[in-house]
This record gives sequence, C-alpha cells and structure tokens, in this order.
Amino acid sequence: MEVALFEPRIPQNTGNIARSCAAFNIPLNLIEPLGFKLEDKYLKRAGLDYWPLVTINKYKNFDNFLASKKTKRIISFSKKNGVYLKEFKFQKEDILLFGREDSGLPDCIIDKSDFLISIFMPNLQTGDNDKKGVRSLNLSVACGIAIYEAHKQINFKNGN
Repeated sequence: MEVALFEPRIPQNTGNIARSCAAFNIPLNLIEPLGFKLEDKYLKRAGLDYWPLVTINKYKNFDNFLASKKTKRIISFSKKNGVYLKEFKFQKEDILLFGREDSGLPDCIIDKSDFLISIFMPNLQTGDNDKKGVRSLNLSVACGIAIYEAHKQINFKNGN
C-alpha cells in the first residue's frame, strides 16, 4: 500500500500524513506542485523525528506519477459520490490518492483513477446554502482513517 497526495498545500497536513505513513511503514508520494517546500519548518515539526522512517517520492505532475504506477490500482478519495470506505475491498498494492486541501481532487484526476471512495460522515453538509453540517474532513484525518481501514482489511483475517 502507498499514499499519494495530489498538490498538497498545507505543510502541517503533509507532515501528519508522513507520520502516519511512517507508523504503518508505507511510502508517501507527493505530486507537484506543492504549496510549500520540503524544508518547511511546519512540515518538519508535524512529522516530528519520524522523517527517516518514511519513504517520500516526488513527482513533477500526475501523469508522471501515473506512468510510474501503472501496475497498481489508484484509489481516489473524495466526498463526491464514491463507494463508502467500509464497503470497499482493498488490496496490498493499492495507492490511496488524496486531493488538495482547498479543492480536493479534480474530476480529470478522479477519471484517471480506478476507484472513487468516500468516507461516510453522518453530519455532512448537504446543500450550498445549508450552514449546518461539516463540509469535509481535514486531509490528514481522512488519510488516517483510510490508511487504518485499508491496513486492517489487508493485514487482519476477515478485516478484524
């Protein structure tokens, strides 16, 4: 399993995701352009002293990333009408792809993915003018939920 971030903007989110990748021993793929430099102090602080434990791969754009991963399934995450996370069956070689914090994954990237997954949120905002409910999860939180569920399915008998 791998994680990929499409054009991440917030260094603290990427640092937290890198820490999760280190904890689960999975590579982190960063698809440029990034909204920060890899030397950013907030990125480093969020990842704490775990940076030596995570493999980071950088790609100039999505097409370069896709070309290097052509034998693996790309599993996109979005609140846009995907299969719910709990209903999806992950495989060991899957790549979990997440979009930008401000705009998510564009449709053209989702269209190049093999599957689209959504994380169920019971208090999701449902209308444009509806001020009640949550618009989305924080990127690092959504990524952590997805990593845990995929890891659980792949590594524990019957997903338990």
